[in-house]
Amino acid sequence: MKTSTLKGILLSMLLMPITTSAQVATPTHRIEQTFTIPTPNYKVSPYTGLDRQGWIDAAEWMLEGAFTYIRTMDDPMYFPKQFDKTYPNHESQVATAKLEGFCRTLFLAAPLLRENPDLTLNGIKVADYYRHQLLCLIDPKSPSYIKHRAPNGGPSQILVEFGALAISLSTAKDVLWSPLTQAQKDELAATMLSYGNGPTIDSNWMFFNVFVISFFKEQGYEVNDWRMEDCLKKLLALYRGEGWYNDTPAYDYYSMWAFQMYGPIWAQMYGHFYPEYAAQFMKNQLDLVDNYPYMFNAEGRMNMWGRSIPYRFGSVIPLALLGYQTDADINFGWMRRIASSTLLQFVQNPNFLEDNVPTLGFYGPYEPAVQIYSCRGSVYWGGKAFLALLIPEDNPFWTAKENNGPWEKELKKGKAYNKFQPATNLMITDYPNVGGAEMRSWCHETVANDWQKFRSSENYNKLAYHTEFPWMADGKHGEVSMNYATLNAKGRWEVLRLYTFKSFEEGIYRRDAVLETNRDVKYNLADIPLPNGVLRIDKVSVPSSTTIRLGHYTLPEIENKSFSIETSKQVPEAVIIGNGEYKLATVPLHGWDNTTVHYPTGLHPVSEQCSLIMSEKSVTGEHIMVTLHLWKKGDKAFTKKELSPVKEINVAKDLTSVEITLTDGTTKAVHF
Repeated sequence: MKTSTLKGILLSMLLMPITTSAQVATPTHRIEQTFTIPTPNYKVSPYTGLDRQGWIDAAEWMLEGAFTYIRTMDDPMYFPKQFDKTYPNHESQVATAKLEGFCRTLFLAAPLLRENPDLTLNGIKVADYYRHQLLCLIDPKSPSYIKHRAPNGGPSQILVEFGALAISLSTAKDVLWSPLTQAQKDELAATMLSYGNGPTIDSNWMFFNVFVISFFKEQGYEVNDWRMEDCLKKLLALYRGEGWYNDTPAYDYYSMWAFQMYGPIWAQMYGHFYPEYAAQFMKNQLDLVDNYPYMFNAEGRMNMWGRSIPYRFGSVIPLALLGYQTDADINFGWMRRIASSTLLQFVQNPNFLEDNVPTLGFYGPYEPAVQIYSCRGSVYWGGKAFLALLIPEDNPFWTAKENNGPWEKELKKGKAYNKFQPATNLMITDYPNVGGAEMRSWCHETVANDWQKFRSSENYNKLAYHTEFPWMADGKHGEVSMNYATLNAKGRWEVLRLYTFKSFEEGIYRRDAVLETNRDVKYNLADIPLPNGVLRIDKVSVPSSTTIRLGHYTLPEIENKSFSIETSKQVPEAVIIGNGEYKLATVPLHGWDNTTVHYPTGLHPVSEQCSLIMSEKSVTGEHIMVTLHLWKKGDKAFTKKELSPVKEINVAKDLTSVEITLTDGTTKAVHF
């Protein structure tokens, strides 16, 4: 997609044709800051206690927080701003934020109203409130009024939110749509179709057109059938295999909380319009079963990876929607275990809410993981998870007994399990010793061309992402975790982001990378997952003298306890840190000048301070770097055996190959 097109879209998002006041209300009261399951069901859910009613309770708890900002039917879903980089930054942007709050909280409200049309929160009947707000969209006297798309108008944020609104109207049609008068329906249809029938972007955005058109076609309105079919064809063409769609250009959770949500829901609700396309969406959905669930750790928690991570548990909706499938081989108890655990991962975290509203971050507020297209109401996109309630209560997704799937017997301790996906070049690695899952993906976006500053950032450019170690942002003084940094010609530490996938053979994941500011600085990277970490065999080539760094994962501070630094008498070169919950170790096996411990501040999503091990080397010409990055759960010391999985290293004199002999007798050869 052209940068000019993207900029135009963002501008239209931020300058929507609505005017209103920027004043933010204060909550009427403080809700409980963490969710407590009112009636745990450990019979069907022995690990989480969450059954279908528990999900309903969690959705009500979240929506209750939003409704503390609602005193009258005219009050908007508008919440306190977080971070300067997010919008709104001036009056003209406020309306967009209010529309997002309205449409996105409906992802929570619609399935709840489907269950209980009389739901009341904060003294307000929820159905009455959302119907009133619907009518405000078509009332020229209302500050929330939305004009029809101009004849030459392009795609905008209005299309995005109308796509979400169409899904909610489909979900709770009897409550939200049916009570409207015919005149009201006609005007709402005309407004929404002016956007849905119009232009779009060749990405997940095409689903917004599809849902708007599908809903109103079902209601008997004249629609742009060509637009709908064209979008469906293009959406299916973005499928690459193994459950993953490419969202032009990246792979991230959008493949799941967008494509693998919208596709199956559309197929079930409106697939009769185009049965062949519906069948393909369902087939593609089934493909994710053997891949995507392995991205979650042994306890079912999700990884911090990619953009829009404040949507959090929106990531689990495809697992619930597998309830649409009839394949008897699907382990629904594992699917719900993951979905419920990931939900609890956040709603039971004390930092999840601020001002009764989910924070912009991963757990608490965390600016490096937030994009400029977000406002405070954006976080309710995560409410997509509660579309799991579309699955009936007698479906195996809800009735199967929770289990840990392959983590119980199939994934054995003492091994690392790689699940390489050749269609996408993604690789998931599961580590039974620590119960963690790791993702390797590609990134190839320059800062210079990344005007929104997320494709080239830590959201994508880390060497790997681990469920147990949420990513640390890069520091201004060269602090780098799970990446290489090079001191560039301007005297700045520049991390790798321009990767090219090479191969995955014999347990070795190969990528090449170059420095954005100097393509003559080249890295040949080889990752070898081991039972307790990763063995790195990397070659760096530089045209002039410089310094490089390689950082391990980081450990957050836990309850203000001091970090530990340890040494090993048996493996004296090892540098070991701990925080009481985990230990990390770096063993510089070849090439490094020094390996030291640092304590960055303000860079970690869990705590203000974290602990980081970095290795450093002054380089000229070509060098081979061999590094062990190890981890261990708990507070017990690393053993000599754990620190010494490598028996022998043979580096060719001409630096064209490295042969590693492991202590289990296997050999690994890397040729450069």
